[in-house]
Amino acid sequence: MTASSKGTYSFGDSQNRQIGIWLLVCAAMVFAMTVLGGLTRLTHSGLSIVTWEPLAGILPPLSPEAWVEEFENYKQFPEYQKINMGMSLAGFKAIFWYEFSHRLLGRAIGLVFAIPFIYFLVKRQVDQRLGLRLGALFVLGGMQGVLGWYMVSSGLVDRPDVSQYRLTAHLGLAVLIYGYMIWLAMAVLIPMARPWGEAAPLGFRAATYAIVGSVFVLILSGGLVAGLDAGFAYNTYPTMDGAWVPAGMLTDPFGNITTVQFLHRWLGPAMAILVVLVWGRGLDLGLPPRAMAAHYWVVFALAAQGAIGIGTLILVVPVPLASLHQGVALVVFTVAIVAAFLTDQARLNPTPGIKVLP
Repeated sequence: MTASSKGTYSFGDSQNRQIGIWLLVCAAMVFAMTVLGGLTRLTHSGLSIVTWEPLAGILPPLSPEAWVEEFENYKQFPEYQKINMGMSLAGFKAIFWYEFSHRLLGRAIGLVFAIPFIYFLVKRQVDQRLGLRLGALFVLGGMQGVLGWYMVSSGLVDRPDVSQYRLTAHLGLAVLIYGYMIWLAMAVLIPMARPWGEAAPLGFRAATYAIVGSVFVLILSGGLVAGLDAGFAYNTYPTMDGAWVPAGMLTDPFGNITTVQFLHRWLGPAMAILVVLVWGRGLDLGLPPRAMAAHYWVVFALAAQGAIGIGTLILVVPVPLASLHQGVALVVFTVAIVAAFLTDQARLNPTPGIKVLP
């Protein structure tokens, strides 16, 4: 197997499919993990498990006595004492299962990634370059587990809520891992563009990467909104309770509900302008149909995400709609990565009216 200068890999079709499908399965699990993490936040379940046991914690309480002991542990910490005082055992179980499922899925992702990775290494189905990149993914996954506990621990001291900064970092690393998996899967599965033909202009290709970065920043801003419960304030659109620029915008930009929500609600339209401009430029350049289709999907997905976000805000953050908003954000991120990858690989049609590439 050889690695090209563009970062794509060339080897047998069978090995292509095995590694590519494995990476896509892992990416789908990370997608589900991220959405489940959002649900855990939305249901305020993330502080229900007050210990971190990477190995022993794989099993839930298996007896009535074990449930009582787990509940008593929870009662020793601020969330119960300041918010959930008097909660029943049944109520505790309801929030426990969200957090437990989130942690269990994280462990499952580790196994689903590690076992095939070791197999591919032993069978020499990956070269050194790809092996290092996959190894980096494995390390990032371990760091994500540690970061998750670091986030949870911030809500077990005085304030019965996790730090919005740690929550956003935890979300951001999950999204980076997911995006890198998608990128590597495409590099393995999609053949390189033919060597002849003109590549898209560098500035245009850079703009497609800028869209990916913009979606990532928008997701991070959503993490700050979630961490501060900022979606429960200013539930009007497009103004914020009648003001285009509300008072209090200049204080503590990442710890202020007003500022965080203002930035999140206007980053989306700003990014939409960039997306439409890039889409229009792609039409002018005559991108191959496959790359152009990906840009159409970026436009459609972002429009859907904006509509869902406005609905979530106006309806004061209903859990199903808010969870959908988080999930569609990852869809936008996915199609933006696909569009950037295909644009980078594309060769423009040198003869108008003649189809050169699929």
